[in-house]
Amino acid sequence: MPHPLTFVAALRRFRRNRRGSAAVEFAMIAPMFIALLFAILESAMVFFASQVLETVTQDSARMIMTGQEQTNAKTQADFKSDLCKKVNALFDCLNGITVDVESFPQFSTVTLPDPIDANGNYTPPSKYLPGGPGDIVVVRAFYQWPIFVTGLGFNLSDVNGKRILTATAAFQNEPY
Repeated sequence: MPHPLTFVAALRRFRRNRRGSAAVEFAMIAPMFIALLFAILESAMVFFASQVLETVTQDSARMIMTGQEQTNAKTQADFKSDLCKKVNALFDCLNGITVDVESFPQFSTVTLPDPIDANGNYTPPSKYLPGGPGDIVVVRAFYQWPIFVTGLGFNLSDVNGKRILTATAAFQNEPY
């Protein structure tokens, strides 16, 4: 008759058996690994979108700097539409991007309002003052990028689960 297993013998036998331990270890680590992977991908997308917005803002600001916007009597809607044509695939541009263009007589007089108020609400400025020849102009574009991975202490959002992407171009208008 086979020897019945005692509790201690069963415990030793269980401790020696390594079949399935990799699957159990992976099941314990997989959720954290997948969350980290998504956090890395989301960070990369935020940085990529921010760089695209920065590049498009610089390109569009050149139209103001050279006086083409002013001499063609273009409005803020025209400027925003031209900017949106360059980033239509990545952003919900017409509903999401806010453009702020302000002019100043000197660099020392430049003061810009913060798009996030004292209560933590997003209230972007949206002036359109492209200035004249020789004026100092600051062009800013804002976009609320939605953030999905916010658990495990990783949170890129600024306001209401969205990251405020900001692109800025500061220059002196050419004597057109």
